[in-house]
Amino acid sequence: MTKEEILQKHKQYIFPSVFTYYSEPLVTDHAHMQYLSDVDGKQYLDFFGGIVTISVGHTNPRVTSKIKAQVDRLQHASTVFPNEAIVSLAEKIAHIAPGDISQSFFTNSGTEANEMAVQLARTHTGSFEIVAMRHGYSGRSQLAQGLTAHAPWRKSLPGTFGVVHALNPYCYRCPFGATPDSCGVECAKDVENVIQTTTSGQIAAFLAEPIQGVGGFITPPKDYFKIVSRIVQEYGGLFISDEVQTGWGRTGNKWFGIEQWEVTPDVITSAKGMGNGVPIGLTATTPKIAASFKGLTISTFGGNPVTSVAAKEVIDIIEEDKLAENAAAVGAYWRAALEALKEKYSLIGDVRGMGLMQAMELVKDRKTKEPAAQETNTLMEEARREGLLIGKGGLMGNVIRMSPPLNINKADVDEAVAKLDRAFAKVSANMRAPAR
Repeated sequence: MTKEEILQKHKQYIFPSVFTYYSEPLVTDHAHMQYLSDVDGKQYLDFFGGIVTISVGHTNPRVTSKIKAQVDRLQHASTVFPNEAIVSLAEKIAHIAPGDISQSFFTNSGTEANEMAVQLARTHTGSFEIVAMRHGYSGRSQLAQGLTAHAPWRKSLPGTFGVVHALNPYCYRCPFGATPDSCGVECAKDVENVIQTTTSGQIAAFLAEPIQGVGGFITPPKDYFKIVSRIVQEYGGLFISDEVQTGWGRTGNKWFGIEQWEVTPDVITSAKGMGNGVPIGLTATTPKIAASFKGLTISTFGGNPVTSVAAKEVIDIIEEDKLAENAAAVGAYWRAALEALKEKYSLIGDVRGMGLMQAMELVKDRKTKEPAAQETNTLMEEARREGLLIGKGGLMGNVIRMSPPLNINKADVDEAVAKLDRAFAKVSANMRAPAR
């Protein structure tokens, strides 16, 4: 098909709620490692990775070769028939997961993984209520939308009951008007206040992303999760760490994002980066908690042999090539370059994130912090013209999100930053230009 035919059929046959980036949608054609090309043959340096999904590079031959071999051997069996692929993946996860987490349930997406985690917490504790965080995103099902606290993603009403939301640790826009060095981590203490005032006092779980993804890579202060985990335990709940975007070395030096805060959760959910593009979801927990899920359950496609061998190979590559360490080293180099861009362009109000998960919040004025949503869209268009793919997020649509493959190097960072620099220069010049 031509680009025009693809776009016309997309408009005609796909739900209109499936939105696309850019004033003229980018029609993808092929990709390899850190580069993606459109149907017109233009090549882009991909610094968004399919929304924090491409961990080890597009069409990485080590992963695709495993997929091709498994398709010819056994493509599908379902969970009622054990096979080598699923148990090998589960065993690998047990060896790298923190604490006593050693049993897995596989599904097809982060949405399903979070659904399973909530069901598990409710059956294990005998309680029903879940505490989630404002600005969080948990998926697209009815329950996941109920957990989500981000209005544009909660339009399928009515929402679920039994979910309450605590203030999130949004230091750049502190709800208490404090600064990180003087706040006393009041946002963490708000979790207890929410439990005491909006629940029965006995909760099933607290669910949080270590770094909020769709929320704009909001990164909590170092003591936040230690305080919260103690509160959650006191009120009988499980701690569910949503690692859909932060898992598998993305934050640097650790397998899972929550480990950066020196906290061991009761349940881990994940998806995205563990499959490098194949559809997979994970809910992992301790044997004791897993055993509390009574009755029968299956997942027709969860732990599919093809997705399992792909995910196992992704994890092996990350481990063998020391990509978590690379994320830390290259991420620090990248962060310094982004901070330098902040010094150069007043449009950048905040730089945040961890490892190879970095964001810039754009504002019209640093004193008022007025969100620069339109400028964010314009910057993305300019970056595209420069041959750089980036994402966006944040409740107000003014945060640039970036999550390149974990095996990029400093030369890739230099290329991306140079393209960003030119894009920011154009946007800033347009902001200063007098109206005609």
